[in-house]
Amino acid sequence: MGVEIERKFLVQRELWRPRDDGVAYRQGYLSRAEERVVRVRIAGGAAFLTIKGRASNVSRFEFEYPIPVEDAEVMLDRLCERPLIEKTRYEETFGGHIWTVDVFQGQNGGLILAEIELGSEEEVFDRPGWLGREVSDDPRYFNSELSKRPFGYWNAP
Repeated sequence: MGVEIERKFLVQRELWRPRDDGVAYRQGYLSRAEERVVRVRIAGGAAFLTIKGRASNVSRFEFEYPIPVEDAEVMLDRLCERPLIEKTRYEETFGGHIWTVDVFQGQNGGLILAEIELGSEEEVFDRPGWLGREVSDDPRYFNSELSKRPFGYWNAP
């Protein structure tokens, strides 16, 4: 059984610069129910179907399965709720951990988030200098919520 333990932070755009071209992501939601989300994602040349349970603190159930890219394209184009999430993902290594940094485009343009996956909720980790405020407990920053109410429509981040 998969459990995701993840913390999420804003990125101070003036202090962070990508080291490479990153990977383009396109994702959408077949279900955004409170109890579970079902996501379809194309990341570079691979595609996945992911089911996530309700978050409890910074943990939640997560199950991810590879699917054919062609199937994912049909689901994204014809079955997923709108708007889709478009972003470029970068990986940064800092303090023995891998951070993912997502630079959003489209209706979520202007938002940059960093995430770290941990082995336990109590795990201690070093914070890079470009890290901003933690938003792990703010559901507005979940991708499933950003697909309902995009960042571009917020009054203030």
